[in-house]
Amino acid sequence: MRQAAANSPLAELTPSQRTALQNTSPISIAYLASGKLFYKEANAGVEQVQSPYVQEMIDKMERNKERHAWKENTSFSVSANGGMRQFDKDNPHIVATSMLFTSSKDLLYFLKDDVMGGLFSMDLQTYEEKRILHKQNLSLSDLSLDTSGEKILCTSNCKDGSTNIAIINRDGGQFTSLTGGDTLDSAPAWIPGVENQILYQSAGLARAPSGYIAAVGNSCIQMLDMKTSKVTPVMDDPQFDYLHPRVCLKGNLHFIRRPYEGQKTDVSAVILDTLFFPFRLLRAVFHYLNFFSMMYSRKPLTSASGPVVNADLKEIILKGKRIDAEKALRSAGMVHGVPSLVPNTWQLISRDRQGHEQVLATNVVAYEITADGNIVYSNGRGVFLLAKASQASLIMKADLIEELAVNLM
Repeated sequence: MRQAAANSPLAELTPSQRTALQNTSPISIAYLASGKLFYKEANAGVEQVQSPYVQEMIDKMERNKERHAWKENTSFSVSANGGMRQFDKDNPHIVATSMLFTSSKDLLYFLKDDVMGGLFSMDLQTYEEKRILHKQNLSLSDLSLDTSGEKILCTSNCKDGSTNIAIINRDGGQFTSLTGGDTLDSAPAWIPGVENQILYQSAGLARAPSGYIAAVGNSCIQMLDMKTSKVTPVMDDPQFDYLHPRVCLKGNLHFIRRPYEGQKTDVSAVILDTLFFPFRLLRAVFHYLNFFSMMYSRKPLTSASGPVVNADLKEIILKGKRIDAEKALRSAGMVHGVPSLVPNTWQLISRDRQGHEQVLATNVVAYEITADGNIVYSNGRGVFLLAKASQASLIMKADLIEELAVNLM
């Protein structure tokens, strides 16, 4: 099922932007926002994809609440150890972690909660959902389908915080891990025209003696030969993170480059933290009082202008980095009038076989390359089309865009 979402349609495009879109093939887009899955059909509005499986789980929880409601505040609510039984547990927190188009009207996606994970597909015309794989402690993301439509690369999340690259059949069978070790391996991609070789991003983990993750190294791009298990470094620089590698049909390597921010343990950082502590405390008190002002009077304590920030978007995680959404929307700059959730140092780079690099776009959170060589990317609040030999044009706006998938109709 799909539910209409409040987003800006194509009517907001300028005449020049609309002309640029008309010169390209219609594009359908799916994207993730706060664990929810949305779909925008070409030349239509945005709708939320409602999973029948999720609705089934919610209905089951509601029936369970109703069945045990009479036990509340009675002797039946006391457990054997003297504690109180919890009969009205919250609805399961099921989130979508990745999606991709397998055809013009078929969407593949992964759903998970704290216990179970499942791979699903939905016919976007009939809203029929199929459960392909459902397993305890399964957590996948970064789905990438090969040209045959039979094999899927993905990121497999482990309980210890590390992630590996894995491959699985389209029907959910033969799940195999391709990488291992105490690393964050993610964002796998097939290389067009090259068999048995894939690209992915990788970052090393540093752990404290107790076992928890103390630091994460810079992300580099690696190439894996699946036949020989040989790993070859492609891009690595201690000063930068290289994210989301993709190769276009011309053989050019595309990736997101951003400055690497490691652990700050120097003396100057400690001194600055000490000096700024009173101001940070006052800021916390102000926001505490501002919260109550909004609750009871519906008015903030300040009239300062700026982009409106949803209460749920105060602090988010994008590409493994914690983002202060309120601060970012006021300082990261605009892309075609749309506020960005990341700074302009998050750049989309194209690198040819000779090593020449070109900055295609800035303020980039996510991107995909379409079958006809165009690029669709997002700054976190908007989706843009970067067509050949033309400037980027706005396709749509949204509150938060973490990942996107495109389908060329």
